[in-house]
Amino acid sequence: MDGMYDVVVLGLGPGGEDVAGRLAEAGLSVAGVEAGLIGGECAYWGCVPSKMMVRAAGLLAEARRVPGMAGSVRVFPKWAPVIDRISGEATDGWSDDARAEHFESTGVHLVRGRGRITGPREVTVDGRVLRARRGIVLATGTSPAVPPIDGLEGTPFWTNRDAVAARHVPESLIVLGGGAIGCELAQVFARFGTRVSVVEAADRLLAQEEPEAGVLLARVFAGEGLETHTGVAAERVRHDEGGFTLTLEDGRTLRAVRLLVATGRRTDLAAIGAGDAGLDESARFVTVDGRMRAADGVWAVGDVTGRGAYTHVAVYQGRIAARDILGEGGPPADYRAVPRVTFTDPEVASVGLTEREAREAGLDVRVGFASVSESARGWIHGAGHEGFVKLVEDARRGVLVGATSAGPAGGEVLGALVVAVQNEIPTTRLRHMMYAYPTFHRAIEDALETLDGQAYAIDL
Repeated sequence: MDGMYDVVVLGLGPGGEDVAGRLAEAGLSVAGVEAGLIGGECAYWGCVPSKMMVRAAGLLAEARRVPGMAGSVRVFPKWAPVIDRISGEATDGWSDDARAEHFESTGVHLVRGRGRITGPREVTVDGRVLRARRGIVLATGTSPAVPPIDGLEGTPFWTNRDAVAARHVPESLIVLGGGAIGCELAQVFARFGTRVSVVEAADRLLAQEEPEAGVLLARVFAGEGLETHTGVAAERVRHDEGGFTLTLEDGRTLRAVRLLVATGRRTDLAAIGAGDAGLDESARFVTVDGRMRAADGVWAVGDVTGRGAYTHVAVYQGRIAARDILGEGGPPADYRAVPRVTFTDPEVASVGLTEREAREAGLDVRVGFASVSESARGWIHGAGHEGFVKLVEDARRGVLVGATSAGPAGGEVLGALVVAVQNEIPTTRLRHMMYAYPTFHRAIEDALETLDGQAYAIDL
């Protein structure tokens, strides 16, 4: 039967799930359409299970740091507890039955199937037409982007989903892509005994972050036995019963049992019928305004908007969209201080603009830099203390426009920097506040002391 609702939410990842629940709790009739699992990538293959893997690998690394600091330890990695925890605690065997029951208890009508926009305020799901009085919310997320490398198509390569669900650790692994996902998973498997090679076409790992982050991570990886090949693209892939052979553009070849493709994410706006909603199906992302409006009767939230493939961005946008649909007030979206964390060891966390982005924006830039290992807490911490704090200041206004915190608990240290960037706290005030001793975040104070326009020395 056809259905009439106030709002139809297409896609129930973190953003769609949040906005649908909020609208239903406010008394609107809401249909939520999902072809996969409610909660999406984050809950079942991304943030939650992958960080369980990171946590387990981190425990192994900490145990290996005992010699010279606290005695002696022999470490025997075992993958079974990791995958058992992911399957049992995080994903319920990749079933969303319990989540669906809770979701529907909020008043949302769950519609299983692949939805497509087929007209103004209209979504069709497997032949069933859903109509929306107020409009449609697009929250369809992204999927892995697979590069057109000769020979890759048709081979049993891994994406992040395969890696997270792996029942066994491979003997060897090539990771194609040195971004956040590739680096996190590469380090995890290496710490469990896999021989890992990372290939990144850009000139450094974590190419979207500050250059110092890539330098630091490459050095740490080398110390842990990972190979990194940067500044070189993959040219050809061959697969046989023994595994994968990857030929690089400079002629070198790499061989491994498994190949993980982690070269980014993509949208497919044509697949969801975006054109029938008045949107450009050929665009990479859906363009939205500060209220998440994409067109008349259409809102979009999450990865599909291109504002960062982060759960916290999707939920943030979902709240704004819900307020707009309900006719409530509140500030529009503000992306000056979007935080992001790569959960490698050391963690690499950043907010706002990089130094290069700030200079390209025409700002009068001053940079502050401090080595975490040379801080009091870094010295106390000892093994595993690599890291830095880098500050990017708009010197004309005297406020931070970006910052990076790399090191132990780098993501937690970032919290103070997010507040500073978001609220444009003058660096003069930041210089004269107290920083608890001896904490990692005192490196922020050290970095502030170098905001004097002088060249700083990169000593990681």
